[in-house]
Amino acid sequence: MTRSLVEEPLTGGQNLLIGLRTWSTAMGLENQAKRTNGISGLGPDEYAAQVRERYASGQTPWDTGVPSPELIRVIEQGDFEGKTVLEFGCGSGTNSIELARRGFSVTAVDLVELPIQRAKEKAQRAGVRIDFRVGDFTRIDLGGPYDCLFDSSVYDGIRNRDLSGFLRALQNVSRPGTRWLSLAGSAREPTSAGPPVVREEEFRSELGGLFRFLEVREFRFDIGPNFQPLAWSILMERK
Repeated sequence: MTRSLVEEPLTGGQNLLIGLRTWSTAMGLENQAKRTNGISGLGPDEYAAQVRERYASGQTPWDTGVPSPELIRVIEQGDFEGKTVLEFGCGSGTNSIELARRGFSVTAVDLVELPIQRAKEKAQRAGVRIDFRVGDFTRIDLGGPYDCLFDSSVYDGIRNRDLSGFLRALQNVSRPGTRWLSLAGSAREPTSAGPPVVREEEFRSELGGLFRFLEVREFRFDIGPNFQPLAWSILMERK
């Protein structure tokens, strides 16, 4: 049975608009926002080049350095079952390190080299062991199957570039019973910038063939004091 909690979205406000402008400016793609919803609509090579540029310049508002409260909530309520976890789109490793600290055996992958280099340094300082990889989630061999999967704003972007390849990759790294927590931008609060967004009927249609939905709720990404975009927390289990 799906547990569902959908909050009423905010309806604008000066702080939210300032935050959206900050995200858009940081991405350097204001003129593409409506056409591509940020970098999510770019081709694979162009997308990778843009991500490398953002990390090199420090313009990475999505990489906050704070573990996701929503991930922690799901873990602490006992819904992340098993020992092995794969995080795809791990960035500089903040959530992977939190998972490892909590006793999970973690494999983490990101598309570009610089955040993985930083993630390895952070993991060493934290005293945890994580198998970090560099590569395209839809193409790299990541082994598995894993007990749990986690992503924060990967599905919502890649669905616009290569949904079929993404679904094949999910099938390769999971098995019946694998849990997946996906955090994705919510289209219930329209934006012209910020993270990519998806409607509930879209993710249910796109992901429901492989996964059953255990919990669907809305929360807010905490990007900064003036920017908390509405998002989906989607907890699933592989059929």
